[in-house]
Amino acid sequence: QVQLVESGGGLVQAGGSLRLSCAASGRTLSSYRMGWFRQTPGKERDFVAAISRSGENTYYADSVKGRFTISRDNAKTTVYLQMNNLKPEDTAVYYCATSELRYNSVSRISYGNWGQGTQVTVSS
Repeated sequence: QVQLVESGGGLVQAGGSLRLSCAASGRTLSSYRMGWFRQTPGKERDFVAAISRSGENTYYADSVKGRFTISRDNAKTTVYLQMNNLKPEDTAVYYCATSELRYNSVSRISYGNWGQGTQVTVSS
């Protein structure tokens, strides 16, 4: 079992940047694909970005493509989400999670070991 803890959220003005971190304990992350999702009150948890086990392949939701970058440091068992040019519609609680699939998935049900989330608020 792996435990994930997200951090790095906060309040930022539109156009600003934040870097989220997802730190793991209990087990290395190198055997998992990793994903970031986000959720606003009353809505589904939506896919944001994912990264392959090696870090060579990344995937993004259309809404964040070109602005967000997912990366991983398997030695430090940490996954990052660099968010640039933030918009008010990026406001949400951001979660990281693991996937044991051998291919990318944007479906929430393909992921597990969810962290507790970190709040990102973008003011206009």
